Amino acid sequence: MGKIVLAMSVSADGFFEGPNREIDWHLVDDELHRHFNEYLKTASAFLDGRVTYELMADFWPTADADPATGHVEAEFARIWRETPKIVFSRTLRQAEWSTTIKREVVAEEVRALRARSGGDLALGGANLAATFRDLDLIDEYRLYVHPVLIGRGHRLFRDADTMTSLELIETRTFGSGVVLLRYQRSGSR
Repeated sequence: MGKIVLAMSVSADGFFEGPNREIDWHLVDDELHRHFNEYLKTASAFLDGRVTYELMADFWPTADADPATGHVEAEFARIWRETPKIVFSRTLRQAEWSTTIKREVVAEEVRALRARSGGDLALGGANLAATFRDLDLIDEYRLYVHPVLIGRGHRLFRDADTMTSLELIETRTFGSGVVLLRYQRSGSR
């Protein structure tokens, strides 16, 4: 049985994107991208919200066809295309590249998917993550803290009525100064 893992980049002041959806401050060099690839190539599926899916679908399906694309990015393009994707959206009408659209997050269905998955389910998108958190579906949080203060934007975690206790299981500092803080829900071993 896999885990549901939220892996997101955040600024040191807690934002995942700027006020106009900017992510150009993300410090994703080859070292960090290799790290992402090593983990994501073992994932059973990507679970994304519509915005995250559309952002990924605008670039990754053909990224490796561009001669300017580096080896590490080309590898991720293949991983993204080949890995099954589930997009949770009420408005998306069609999707390609091994993608299934779900209109609602149904906790029992997500738990059943996790139970039958051979690898982790990689959760993406702050709004979807908030829904999964509200339903207590996230097993692990991988926060990639970038050494930048962007001042304003969209916070990764919105206000919630519940507290989730976490246990630190790994830290790692990358050459760029990005720090991985890897947590699991307390008592989930």
